[in-house]
Amino acid sequence: MMAGFGNGSRGYPRSRGRTGSRTGPDSATLGIIGTVCAVAGFFTLGILLGPAAMVCGWLAMGRRWTGSGPVPALIALVLGAIDTLLAVIWLAGGAGGGPL
Repeated sequence: MMAGFGNGSRGYPRSRGRTGSRTGPDSATLGIIGTVCAVAGFFTLGILLGPAAMVCGWLAMGRRWTGSGPVPALIALVLGAIDTLLAVIWLAGGAGGGPL
């Protein structure tokens, strides 16, 4: 008798005990990516990397403000907002009407 042939979970380790979907990056990875984008945005392409850092930070925080979120996610969100604001001010100052 071949007991358990094809019915066990040995070949499928995620079939029991793990119920959530594991597609996409986790919150720690998104927080680190957002922090790197925010820091790089201070040096180049702040108008693009700032909002990217904010999105990564927001997603890493679980799209909510309450609770103790991961620290890199909060850093990415705050630095991304500062980076975006500085880039917008820089662009607005560059578009000012100067002497021709």
